[in-house]
Amino acid sequence: MSTAHIQLKLFAGLAPFAPENADRVPIEPGVSVEGLLRQLDVPCEKAHLIFIDGIKCSLASRLKGGERVGIFPPVAGG
Repeated sequence: MSTAHIQLKLFAGLAPFAPENADRVPIEPGVSVEGLLRQLDVPCEKAHLIFIDGIKCSLASRLKGGERVGIFPPVAGG
């Protein structure tokens, strides 16, 4: 089986955790967003909003490959 890939974009305070290969992150098909973040040493508790292909999802959402994943930390405004 060949390796699947995703595009990963980490926003705001999560940006420093982005891997160098964020445009083509290899994944094991079926991995959860939480599992992926743990593999990349991204603090899951800081993943507040998760979008997969523009649709709001959760840490439990599964990836198959080819998705665009965007993750935002909690944002305070004023």
